[in-house]
Amino acid sequence: MELSRRQFFKLGAAGLGGSSLAMLGFAPEPALAEVREFKLEKMTQTRNTCPYCAVGCGIIMYGLGDGAKNARRSIMHIEGDPDHPVSRGSLCPKGAGLLDFVHSKSRLTYPEYRGPGETSWRRVSWDWALDRIATLVKQDRDKNFIAKDEQGRTVNRLLTQGFLAASASTNETGWLTWKVVRSLGMVSFDNQARL
Repeated sequence: MELSRRQFFKLGAAGLGGSSLAMLGFAPEPALAEVREFKLEKMTQTRNTCPYCAVGCGIIMYGLGDGAKNARRSIMHIEGDPDHPVSRGSLCPKGAGLLDFVHSKSRLTYPEYRGPGETSWRRVSWDWALDRIATLVKQDRDKNFIAKDEQGRTVNRLLTQGFLAASASTNETGWLTWKVVRSLGMVSFDNQARL
């Protein structure tokens, strides 16, 4: 067997490196035989719907945290749901970037209120905000509800309010929203998904 000078040095370096690793205790068989742990194995899976458009693609969110008293869960990974009938696991670029949206420092996670004549927004509690909305809806409905039209027919409608629903909700949530809005008498009701 004839070796060139270059091949001789390559063979010598490989032999020296292999024997040095063997002397240090490295053996490839145990290292290659070790079972690798799947990176999402210990995370909690939550199925949801992408909030961006009317398509309603399915997503799986992986959260880290065991739900213990002082532990906070945090979403670590988001991917398309391959079992979802709409998207079959694929996501558009906006849906694929959902993790950045979830962890964005500029994401608003609490209600704010700016009253008449005020120049700045102030943080309010969820209870206060929902009570304020309910009070204003009730006041407006009591003032502007139309029970009968000019011919005396029962119409039960409210023309001064409207409702825009989220398209990324489930059919059940959409149906419930429709029932609540119609029971208030609202005629102007729309949804990206066109319920």
